Amino acid sequence: MTTELNTSLNAIVDATAHAVAEDPGKAQVVFRASGTPEGTVGSAIALGKYTVRVDEPPALGGEGTAPNPVEVYLASLIACQVVTYRFWAQRLGITVEDLAIDAEGDLDVRGFFGLDDNVRAGFQAVRVNVRISGPETAERYAELQRAVDAHCPVLDLSTGHTPVHTTLVTQ
Repeated sequence: MTTELNTSLNAIVDATAHAVAEDPGKAQVVFRASGTPEGTVGSAIALGKYTVRVDEPPALGGEGTAPNPVEVYLASLIACQVVTYRFWAQRLGITVEDLAIDAEGDLDVRGFFGLDDNVRAGFQAVRVNVRISGPETAERYAELQRAVDAHCPVLDLSTGHTPVHTTLVTQ
């Protein structure tokens, strides 16, 4: 994968900046998802015209037919990192010849199962490993990493505070 410095990604940023400058309301985007149960603990999640299936492994009550929710989170984090690296490489004029990202998270199931209310239900830690190569100096790639860490939406969901309001509708 070679990131070209003057491709359409820079044009997208420029067009978006222009549109938002004319009408700040255009900066706001709403993404939607909806889900229904499948199997014992699985679900089918509708994302626009796409459906993502999610399940748990047998040890957590599922049938192991699809990735589990925290694996989907890791996939979302990696996908967001990949696109953010590509956008910001172009924006900073940094050539990337190869990019590979993996992530892993530590989860203590005592939190999920309510066995210990002092244990978080989510990941206790997540490690993201980025392998990047190209003709740039290590300092330039470090500059790129700082830009990605500052602008990756899914990373921000994990490290920032995002209010979540849940409404229960009974029928």
